[in-house]
Amino acid sequence: MSQYIEQFWADVWQQLERFYQHEDDRISKIKDWSRLHIGVHHYVKVKWTSKKLAKLQWGTPHYGTISIYTHEPFSWSDDAYKVAAGDYMQEITDINQIEKLFSALCAKMEQVFQSDKYHAKLFDYRLQFILEFEHEGREICYQKELLNNGKFTLAKQTLATFIETKVMADLPVRPAEKDGFFFARCLVNPDFFHQRVANIEPLIQRVLEKYKGNEERINKWIYDYTSAFKAWAKEYILSVYFEETGEYTTKWLLKSEDRPAQEELEFFVYIAKQIGSKEPDTRKQYLEFAQQLGSQEAKDYLQNGSEHCERMRQSVRFQGTANDIQKSISIHIIVEEEEAYREALQYIIDLLQAGFVKGYSLQLKSPEENYLPIQGLAKSELHQFFANCLAYPNLFPLIADYAKVAMEEYAWYEDVEPSELSAMPGTYAVFGLGLYSDAYFPLVQSYMSLVDSEHQLVQNNYAEAFLNMHNLTVERIPVLIDILLSANEGELEPLKEIHIAEQELLAELIHQLESKEDYQRGYVLYQIFGSLEELAQRIEKESAPIQEMLEKLVGWMEEY
Repeated sequence: MSQYIEQFWADVWQQLERFYQHEDDRISKIKDWSRLHIGVHHYVKVKWTSKKLAKLQWGTPHYGTISIYTHEPFSWSDDAYKVAAGDYMQEITDINQIEKLFSALCAKMEQVFQSDKYHAKLFDYRLQFILEFEHEGREICYQKELLNNGKFTLAKQTLATFIETKVMADLPVRPAEKDGFFFARCLVNPDFFHQRVANIEPLIQRVLEKYKGNEERINKWIYDYTSAFKAWAKEYILSVYFEETGEYTTKWLLKSEDRPAQEELEFFVYIAKQIGSKEPDTRKQYLEFAQQLGSQEAKDYLQNGSEHCERMRQSVRFQGTANDIQKSISIHIIVEEEEAYREALQYIIDLLQAGFVKGYSLQLKSPEENYLPIQGLAKSELHQFFANCLAYPNLFPLIADYAKVAMEEYAWYEDVEPSELSAMPGTYAVFGLGLYSDAYFPLVQSYMSLVDSEHQLVQNNYAEAFLNMHNLTVERIPVLIDILLSANEGELEPLKEIHIAEQELLAELIHQLESKEDYQRGYVLYQIFGSLEELAQRIEKESAPIQEMLEKLVGWMEEY
């Protein structure tokens, strides 16, 4: 073998051996392996460029840089092991020599891969080896997949036994939680299964049935197969038929006339449907991609919604339609009366209870155009619908039922583009009920404890609207505090037209704040009294016992 090949490999192996030895030590300490976890590492890439290694001193002769990747590199970082190439690079001048180098490196890597030098779990049953080499101003890429037949045969036998003894066997036998991730990856691995719905769906459902009654395990299994499905979709559909673009968010653009096989396209649509309950945005995106690739089934779903959604409900008073794929609901109020809104509300509640996404958009056809007296709310048709409902006090209990079903942390309605007007599901219902009836103050407090105050702003204006509708009493102080605590920190402003002067109100304010954190006290006191200086000036105008109470508040503001 040529000396330049041996020297090149020596530089590569010095880095790889150090990494594999470290990994061997780490892996040897792991005891609780999943039987389906064949091995950890399945990728090596060696790359040579003429670029000088940064750490070389100026004037030092350089022959380019060798980068060694032990896993597929991310587009936003480069964590390769790097070594300065030696003068042997001067001998590699033509394509034939590069091809010989690649062939020799493959043989050497194959020897390591097939050996029993390291822990049995260090390598997977297959190893992708890549050589990227700069030549005459362009990059040449060679790759080969190495296969350990013994490990592969054992992996297939282990999987078959696992399905027979853990998946298909009768209860109480169940797969262990640690096996879920690896079993899901096996389901989408073409080496183990043909990616056909008929092959995979029964196994997905069988595991779900085995976990029936255990919500935590069900959610974990759904997460495992959703993650595996998305990985398959990216590798076999998105990366093959689309081009990845976008600087801040990933966008996929159809890039060629090539189309997947029918079975492959059907499986992609199946994946979209399966992950929809947890990731409705991804479902919609995948179906749109499938439609571009020629799927009539995807087109039908996008147009009509899925079979899991009650697509239409109508009476002489109203008509409602829904598309769970598009996350949209349409309401037509035919007769402008309380009962029409009751029927429409019940339809929406039934949709949500059946799994319809809570962050939906709504189109309303109604001559009435009411909005809540709160600044900063979008004047959308969704807002209009709930303001119209709130014109009927008899509907308040049903509106509250809706809010309890709809509220979800880290979710937003889609009645507006993502912005400062974005609102958590249930917002319009809760805000209106809190303005018009004391009976729903506990619901307001539940909402305020749930809202994502770091990313939502519309609740900042609610305190002022609340005080405009309700005189401040001792009973209402806890509600006001919860409203103020939900405010977005970056948008805090003192409230207008509020002046707490009564001893009973100040006493209750102090009582409620005593159990709060320092920063929470600061939030509340700044919005009620303004700056520390403004509160201190007020003390000079008061007498005991009001003065002592305000001094306690000043002390809290100083701590904040």
